[in-house]
Amino acid sequence: MAVENPFEQTSTLDLMAQALRLKLARRQDRFSLCSILNAKSGKCSEDCAYCTQSAHFLTNSPEYPLVDVKTAVAAAVAAKDNGASRFSLVTSGRGPVGDEVAAYGELIGAIKGRVDIGICGSFGIASLADLTLWRDAGMSRYHHNLESSQEFFPSICATHTFAERVATVKAAREAGLSVCSGGIIGLGEDETNRVSLARSLAELEVDSVPLNILISLEGTALSDVAPLSQDEILRAIAIFRIILPDVPLRLAAGRESALGEFLSSAFMAGADGMMIGGYLTQRGRTPEQDLAFVNQMREIWTR
Repeated sequence: MAVENPFEQTSTLDLMAQALRLKLARRQDRFSLCSILNAKSGKCSEDCAYCTQSAHFLTNSPEYPLVDVKTAVAAAVAAKDNGASRFSLVTSGRGPVGDEVAAYGELIGAIKGRVDIGICGSFGIASLADLTLWRDAGMSRYHHNLESSQEFFPSICATHTFAERVATVKAAREAGLSVCSGGIIGLGEDETNRVSLARSLAELEVDSVPLNILISLEGTALSDVAPLSQDEILRAIAIFRIILPDVPLRLAAGRESALGEFLSSAFMAGADGMMIGGYLTQRGRTPEQDLAFVNQMREIWTR
């Protein structure tokens, strides 16, 4: 069945106005902040076209094994000090192999015992048994992006399927975990694909939606993709808010370079969360800049 886009005849300003009304009515002035640690980097077996950590591409992405407990705990402490309410361990690879399941659980347990912060994991395609072990160690949320729509996904990855990603999200829910799942815009998809992705996330009843904007990086298969216009980005944010009115809509990688001085417009289009402290292989703004921005947006929303 063909996906329809009910928003294509609606102006960007009208979409933004509708999205902001929904944001303020359903989520008031709430603003969600999280931080991540690139806990194992590079040499990923998967061929995701946007990713510098894929072993299929020649990039300058860092490569290192799983960090130790001291490093993970220190990063969680820094995240809390920077104002984040949640902290995620992120590892490269299709999913855990061998003793990695237990090793990830050890890091989760160490953080749980020493830092008062919500713990998330982003360890790729995972089984119910894996997810249950990490939950018991202290993880409360699992992050696993769908990345793009079911229709467009084969254009950006051939080594695993959209259905496998959906299965991991469902397994996380079955394990009793909260779920964070979103995607990337600007991969070459159109607005109808973005509508389809947002609807899939709504059907899965995810609890948080990170929205990344592609940073075209040298060496990846998408290094020459033209950047989205600011209008397209604002339309996408508004559409995600309209389809997902009750969840944190979190801007992540690409927000600074893609929106620049118009960043506040994204939060007038329904976004109400950010990832602070940098991303997997790219740095962002300083936490101080982001926290000042949060206060500014709350003042605007409550006028």
